[in-house]
Amino acid sequence: MKFNIRGDKIEITESIRSYIEEKIGKLNKYLENPSDLTANVVARIANREHIIEVTIPSKKIILRAESRTNDLYSAIDLVSEKLERQIRKNKTRMSKKVNRETVSMFNIDFINEDTEEENGIIVKRKQLEMKPMSEEEAILQMNLLGHDFFVFKNIDNNTLSVIYKRKDNNFGIIESK
Repeated sequence: MKFNIRGDKIEITESIRSYIEEKIGKLNKYLENPSDLTANVVARIANREHIIEVTIPSKKIILRAESRTNDLYSAIDLVSEKLERQIRKNKTRMSKKVNRETVSMFNIDFINEDTEEENGIIVKRKQLEMKPMSEEEAILQMNLLGHDFFVFKNIDNNTLSVIYKRKDNNFGIIESK
């Protein structure tokens, strides 16, 4: 796996870089072609907390995790564990016959545009390319991203839909007309 490591308000030393590559590199055993993937790692400090964000985009899925602690190295450990847990947790869903064919075509590209403004206005905008997918695939992608909701184009009725996780650990869906 290739690494794109960047620091925000923190200098990425060689020891930090090698520690990140060692910990995140352990995920190679779960990936089909790890040499084709690039892990985007952002290390930053906010309010005395060390924040590590890792995003690993591929043609099939996007793996993403974030960790916040007072110690940089423990944040790296936690984010590595979160990513490994996501992969293991969703292994059965990814291997289902329904998902085997469509996961190979699964591709969502996020384009982040950050603006720094205040007082309840839009400060972040994301654009995504939506491929038609089933509700089961949307749940899989939502879990892999670690989000509480996911916007997708429903393959069953060709509508824009939002699937979300409820407090009772079930899922809800909002469909457009």
